[in-house]
Amino acid sequence: MPLELHWQQIALRLALACVASLAIGYNRDEHGRPAGMRTIMLVTLTATLAMLQVNLLLSLSGKGPGSFIQLDAMRLPLGVLSGIGFIGAGAIIKRDNGATGVTTAATLWFSTMLGLLYGGGQIWLGITATVLALFILKVLKQVEKYVPRARRGALTLNLEEGAPD
Repeated sequence: MPLELHWQQIALRLALACVASLAIGYNRDEHGRPAGMRTIMLVTLTATLAMLQVNLLLSLSGKGPGSFIQLDAMRLPLGVLSGIGFIGAGAIIKRDNGATGVTTAATLWFSTMLGLLYGGGQIWLGITATVLALFILKVLKQVEKYVPRARRGALTLNLEEGAPD
């Protein structure tokens, strides 16, 4: 990973983040999920930009040994990652004996981390994570169809007196 970022490296990181998040977002749109292409791409791009900003702000020199002021640039991506957790929590809806939107929330959180990987220059780790995520979202969705699940149901019958049979 280079110490100084040039526009070519920034462009590569942004492009890879967009392509990866487009593929994941397309999968989510394909299945009619609330967080689709645009949402996943925006979340990933935001995280990528946050990490690029950190890389640009990290100073390798210029701090004197007696300086008590330090820029803790790593707070920015950590804040983005934590903040998206709250957005993901809003995507989860609790219903009777279960919850929906858990995969959507996990995908939002994952896409944030994906953006941090690409923005931080961890290109091969980002590509590997993208491939694994697509495998999880596509292939395991098909496998889930064959996994036996316990089903529950409730029936409520309200009868009025004097109603015709």
